[in-house]
Amino acid sequence: MKRRDFFKNTSLTALGAAFFSPAELFAFNKTRESEGTGKTAKNIIFLVSDGMSMGTLTLANLMLQRKEGRKSKWIEMYEQSRLSRALMDTASANALVTDSAAASSSWGGGVRVNNGSLNIGPQGQHHKPILQKFKAAGKSVGCVTTVPITHATPAGFSVNSNKRSAQEDIALQYLSLRFDVMLGGGLEFFSEEKRKDKKNLLKTYERGGFSVLEKRSQVMDSSRWGNRPVIGIFHEDGLPYSLDREHDQTLVAAIPTLAEMTKEAINHLNKNKKGFVMQVEAGKVDWAAHANDAAALIFDQIAFDDAVKAAIDFAEKDGETLVIITTDHGNANPGLFGPDTNFDKLQHFKQTNDWFLRGIDRTFSASQIVERLEGAQGIVITKEEAYSLLKHYEKTDSAGLYNPYKLPFKELADIQFKHTSIGWGSMNHSADHVELAMFGPGSERLKPFVKNTDLHNFMLEAAEVDTKTA
Repeated sequence: MKRRDFFKNTSLTALGAAFFSPAELFAFNKTRESEGTGKTAKNIIFLVSDGMSMGTLTLANLMLQRKEGRKSKWIEMYEQSRLSRALMDTASANALVTDSAAASSSWGGGVRVNNGSLNIGPQGQHHKPILQKFKAAGKSVGCVTTVPITHATPAGFSVNSNKRSAQEDIALQYLSLRFDVMLGGGLEFFSEEKRKDKKNLLKTYERGGFSVLEKRSQVMDSSRWGNRPVIGIFHEDGLPYSLDREHDQTLVAAIPTLAEMTKEAINHLNKNKKGFVMQVEAGKVDWAAHANDAAALIFDQIAFDDAVKAAIDFAEKDGETLVIITTDHGNANPGLFGPDTNFDKLQHFKQTNDWFLRGIDRTFSASQIVERLEGAQGIVITKEEAYSLLKHYEKTDSAGLYNPYKLPFKELADIQFKHTSIGWGSMNHSADHVELAMFGPGSERLKPFVKNTDLHNFMLEAAEVDTKTA
């Protein structure tokens, strides 16, 4: 099958075509090997779509084809044989199904650790995180994410911690580590109102010589960041989903996109003549998969693809940058299982399931729920289906507030299936082998199948940092 026919005819054909055979994979990478530059990677940009199953990559590409008549940057690069490609085994030290902390630690520390821990082995061994190694080698380093900057994936590149949940402590570790750029959400871990120790950590960062960013306008001109380390925190918890942000002008004005943060972080880090290493994470792809929220998933994956384009555009001009594109694990295994016309309805969604469900309380009537969903997504459910959603709002906690963790995401996704034809395997991580792609110096050495831990030394070797002394 010709790669230019990769996504052609029906969406089901496209889903099947998303996988090359092992023979094709080998030939694909041999083509890249013959083009190998032999150069050292002065810079490394490591892009992670957290929780991206193969179906997620496919659905985002199909959406772009149907809506805009173009392929995603990732798939376009595959089609043009411009990326080395592999499958990656994602297991942790204690499970075939990894969590994000252990997965990122496999890259960050080069050793598999138990789920829930960050670069601390099963016997308590501390493994030095890769951003600390690169910073010690003289490079600028940083992370950009759509979830809290203290969350598992950026933390796995950055710190040692027995518990990924210790985000207040991780926020303090970042202060002493003085990484060059850290951008994302998680305001509650820096706020005196929310922190247990009542410290205003952003003020502490500012007094410590950091440039502190709190709104999009400050992100958009990195030339004004100065030569100081930068921390930018733009929202409590994760940043809003891309689809919800797009339809709220207040959010558009306040919250930078992942691509915007990526581009400006590159500009800032690139001032260092010794180069830089940065991680870019689309963390809310994983959150959307956990929620079986199709619109949130697809449009955040597209936002990730915009960041991929920003990284590739820089790397093409620079010629000394290794771009790594991957995920830490699969999640929920979504897929398209029905007519194109149903899938095309997603083009017109204005809001995610998250927005829809969080705006309901127990005072709503079934008619109001029907009306709210039609306005948000253009689909009409029955009153019986609305009642089935409404019953989840009957119970309240001791404070009289609805517990957001009991939102009926799965039931809504099941109702939506007949309207969108998007089906789900679960609401949890999977043990699937996942996509791994590379562009730039060093990419020609990628083998067709790797373990997640292999990437630690791969990055150090590509940048010619001594793996024994790092």
